[in-house]
Amino acid sequence: MTDSRFEQWDVVSSVGLTALVVAAGRAVDTHRPDGLISDPYAEAFVQAANPPQPLATRPVEPQDDSDDELWQMMSGYMGTRTRFFDEFFQGAGERGLRQVVVLASGLDTRAHRLSWPAGTTFYEVDQAKMIEFKDAVLEQEGATPHCDRRTVLADLRDDWPAALRAAGFDPATPTAWLTEGLLPYLPAEAQSALVDAIDDLSAPGSEWAIEDFTNITQQFDDPAFRRVAGRMGVDMQQLLYSDERPDPAATLRSRGWSTESFVATEVAKSYGRILDPLTQRLNGQSSLVVATKGR
Repeated sequence: MTDSRFEQWDVVSSVGLTALVVAAGRAVDTHRPDGLISDPYAEAFVQAANPPQPLATRPVEPQDDSDDELWQMMSGYMGTRTRFFDEFFQGAGERGLRQVVVLASGLDTRAHRLSWPAGTTFYEVDQAKMIEFKDAVLEQEGATPHCDRRTVLADLRDDWPAALRAAGFDPATPTAWLTEGLLPYLPAEAQSALVDAIDDLSAPGSEWAIEDFTNITQQFDDPAFRRVAGRMGVDMQQLLYSDERPDPAATLRSRGWSTESFVATEVAKSYGRILDPLTQRLNGQSSLVVATKGR
């Protein structure tokens, strides 16, 4: 990735701000009576960052329509996808995987808030400023990881596989991978390079959970999407790519992986949650994919 839109960022700018929005969504869902997840650290990230545009961290009565749209998007979908990937990791652990990698980990706190089998090594790959901010807040909160957590300070535009190996990653060991909210920030060629790298690093029996946004162009064309982005304080059209790219699940199947795809709206229903019409129209059509590399 060499696009000039992706320079270094911190937690209140560019891609970093989107990670903070995701944390706010997890915080709101945590405090919902019908919440699907529990993230005791998400609210602390938002408070510590003090973003230029205030972000709700608890269910509140919307002041206007744009507030309502943002609240629904932040909580309804974020809770659904987070719960799905939490369950993916739980299942991977039960199936014996003890090596975990989260790429573009942002403010992910699964190393601290989920239970992990003994012997699990958990790698978080992201830019230094993001990980340094997260670690400072987690230390302030007295958070302790429930696994061998290792941070990898690397930009995905650089040789992150080498940095991952240097941190102790073993490509001969089956791995549980996660790319959550990442692919639309990559141009098509960078997505292809990412798939190549993960495939090369994955031993047989590895599993990969992918959030695949299939309707980014549709989102750009929706006035509500632009209103929500404005409330977040970030120009999402400047950060996301809508160029044509191969279906990651199809690409992996051609390389010997088996895949299962789930539409986010249907996943939400399986949890007893009906996404609001706006979220159904936008993020609700995303695919949550689980791929397994053949043995």
